[in-house]
Parts: sequence; structure tokens; C-alpha cells
Amino acid sequence: MRFNLWEDCNRVPLTELLSFVVDNRGKTVPTAPSGHKLIATNCVTNNALFPVYEKIRYLSEETYQTWFRAHPIPGDILFVNKGTPGRVCLVPDPVDFCIAQDMIALRADESKIYPKYLFAVLRSREIQQQIYNTNVGDVIPHFKKQFLDQLLIPIPERSIQESIGDLYYVLSLKAERNKKINDNLEQQAHAIYHERFETVSPNDLPSDWRIVTLGEVATISNKSFNPLKEPEILLEHYSIPAFDEARFPVFELSTSIKSNKFIIDASCFMISKLNPTTKRVWKPYCLTRNAVCSTEFIVYKAKDKTITDFLYSVIDSNSFSDFMCSHVTGSTGSRQRTTPSDTLSYELILPSGDELAEFQSLVSPMYAQIRINAIENDRLKRLRDSLLPKLMSGEIDVFTIQL
Repeated sequence: MRFNLWEDCNRVPLTELLSFVVDNRGKTVPTAPSGHKLIATNCVTNNALFPVYEKIRYLSEETYQTWFRAHPIPGDILFVNKGTPGRVCLVPDPVDFCIAQDMIALRADESKIYPKYLFAVLRSREIQQQIYNTNVGDVIPHFKKQFLDQLLIPIPERSIQESIGDLYYVLSLKAERNKKINDNLEQQAHAIYHERFETVSPNDLPSDWRIVTLGEVATISNKSFNPLKEPEILLEHYSIPAFDEARFPVFELSTSIKSNKFIIDASCFMISKLNPTTKRVWKPYCLTRNAVCSTEFIVYKAKDKTITDFLYSVIDSNSFSDFMCSHVTGSTGSRQRTTPSDTLSYELILPSGDELAEFQSLVSPMYAQIRINAIENDRLKRLRDSLLPKLMSGEIDVFTIQL
């Protein structure tokens, strides 16, 4: 018999399922150059199981001990109230951050609901739609704390809660571990390039090494795609939001895209010219023949394709980031851009053929594994997000799923 949780279960206001709410909103917390991490709403995304540490600030020990009303504990659910209300993620163990403005932490009453089930339900389409419908504010949407009791949570028997919650958690955890592996691989490749080429003095180069400009070894590709002229094509779209959200392309019909894009292929590597203080470097996966990217990216191609991974490491380097930031136009931080042609004057060390081969023998397998893990992560997230509504609606019996 089909069992639809939204239709066949008692639905309880969210506030009745909580034992505590961590709420430190109301005033601005004083920050410090270092110390305890303070995360903001940009650190909470519905694509990640735990917070991502991007653009974090820090607090002194005194502020940590005295300023806050309470701190999150492992297993709490972070809930964004402002900006993009409804984004949620779990608090990890151990907890190494604080929360203040624009988010709260929900602590499930385990005698009333299985915490991982509550986490999964809060990410469901139905609850996310309820949150969207309740938002106030035209410019910056926000979800008031007093609206929490308007979110009605279906409460099936405990075994169903555990099956749904554990499945959602396990698939999310597998993706989280893959992401950590990729982060570590990227750091290793970055460190290898830095040690081999950024610490070398240009005055002490081996005789078969030389200084070249980026323009001598790479070109900028501006091959354009007009979606208005190619309707109903499914595009593999590398956009700025896609990078920021999950660092994976979105697949959408050309009819839904309103502006021109650059055509890219697997030999390309690219960096965002928009606000270069936020580094967005991408080696596209090109899973289809219809890969395009935002024109906010600078798309490069190596003149010698055998050194593509080396040149990707170049634009991923600290030195290149500094160069990009020193060549911006525009007066405001939110809309500063680097002129693409200016980047071709960047000077880099081009080592000997043997040194290049040795370097790429180290980093190319790392980049290949990053690609494999990223594709696997997308599969896991798609599986997770497609299973949840089917389990909630009864289309799939939760007890037929094996972890």
C-alpha cells in the first residue's frame, strides 16, 4: 500500500519538535584578526552536508566566551534566515565555529523526531516552498523566527524516519568525503607548483629554463554561442553561480539562457575575471559536446596542449591571483573585473621539458582524480535529491532501500 508522508501522516509545527534554538542575532559581533571562526550565511549551502569555510571572520577568546547567548553543538541544524532563507546544513563534530547574524541553529528533540530525518525534510521541496512562500522583504528576503511554527513536519513511525534520515545522510556524507579528497588534492597540486616554481628566483634559473609571458604559451578563446539562435539544445553550462554553489556545471536548455556564452572543450582552462579577489579557477569536465561557460570567465588554451595542466597550475597560483587583483577596473568591489588581454602579459617561469614532464606526472593524476570525484559527487547528489521526494510521497518504499 502506498504511504504518502505529506498526506497520510500527522504534521506537527516545527517549533514543537525542537528542544532548543541557538539565536545570537540582534547585534553585530566584534571580530578579530584571528581566533575562533565566525561563519556567515555564505557558508551554508543545500549542496553540502556541513558548513563550507569561505570568507570567514574570526573572534577573540574573550568574545567567544562572553558575547554569545549559546553555541551550536554537534548534530544541530543550521538554518539561514536572511538572504536565501531556508538553506540548512548540519553542525559537525567537533564544532569549530560560531554563528551570529542571519542564521540560527535548531536542536531537534530526539524524543519526538529523528534529527537526521528532520534535516532531510527541511531540505525537501515542500518545506523549501513553504519557506519561500513565507519570506518577507522585497530586496533582501528574510524568514522570521516566529514563522517556524508555520512549517508543518510530517511525523511517520520512527523506523521510517530513521530509514529516510540515514539514507539522506549517508549519500550526503559520501559526497562530503569526496569533496574533502578533492580539496586535499587541489592543495597538494597548488603546493607542488609553489615549491617548484614560485620560490625560484628569476636570477637563479637553470640554463634551460626561461621567463615567458602567458601570451607566449597560451591563447584566449572567445568563440561565442548565441542561445537565441540555437533553441532547444541541452547545454552543459559553467556559470559563476554553478561554481559557487557546487563547482559543477548545470544542464539546461538554451531557451532558458538569455545571454551569449563562450564555447569550451576539455582542452580549456579558465578563471573568472569578475571580482578576482574571489578566486574561481576551473578545469571544465566537458561531459557533453555542448559545453559553454559564462563570459565572466577568461578561457585559455595552451598553444602546446601537452602543458595544459602546467598552465592550469599557473593560473591557480598565488602569484597569478595577485596579478589579477592588481589589474582590475571598476570602482566597487562587487563589480571589479580584470581585462582578459592584460593577463597575457603575466610573466611565468617555463622550465625545461624534462622538468615539465616530471611536474605533470605528479599533478595530472591529481587533476584526473578530482574530475572523477566531482562527477561521482554529482551522481550522489542527484540520487539523493531524486530519492527524497519519492520516499516522502511513497513512490518508493523506504524499506526496499539498502545502504
